[in-house]
Amino acid sequence: MENIKLYRRRYIPDELIYLKNDEIIFADDEKVITKWNVLTPRHDFTHGVSCYFIKEGFKVSKFLDKNNKILYWYCDIIETDINEDKSKYTFNDLLIDVIVYENGFVKVVDLDEVGRALSEKLLSETLIIKAMERVNNLLNIIYSGNFNAYIRYIEEV
Repeated sequence: MENIKLYRRRYIPDELIYLKNDEIIFADDEKVITKWNVLTPRHDFTHGVSCYFIKEGFKVSKFLDKNNKILYWYCDIIETDINEDKSKYTFNDLLIDVIVYENGFVKVVDLDEVGRALSEKLLSETLIIKAMERVNNLLNIIYSGNFNAYIRYIEEV
């Protein structure tokens, strides 16, 4: 696992970041679990644990404050590129995010970025369609009460 390099690709703003300080807890063809600290200091959260579900096309993160208290679950819709020898994973952020609060409230955010990406041709129509399908699948998982099957990987860390 120490040979794997993780990258996060964002389209808005346009950036590719090497996640050199993320600690890889587990990695296989279906998921990657990491522990991390924020890249830039924030007042609301300081660190977290994430599980990238490669085939499902989303990442679930537990955002924690400085006292290790969970603030919420943050879910990114992603497309993962893995190089041939599986030493480099690039997680492409497909803009739409879902936040799940401890009280069960669910919020979908950044839909405006999808419109911008489409109008400015930052993402292909194919990727935008994938993003919409993946967020729909994720919301169905959450609303059907099956989200715990995904967060259990993070809870065990």
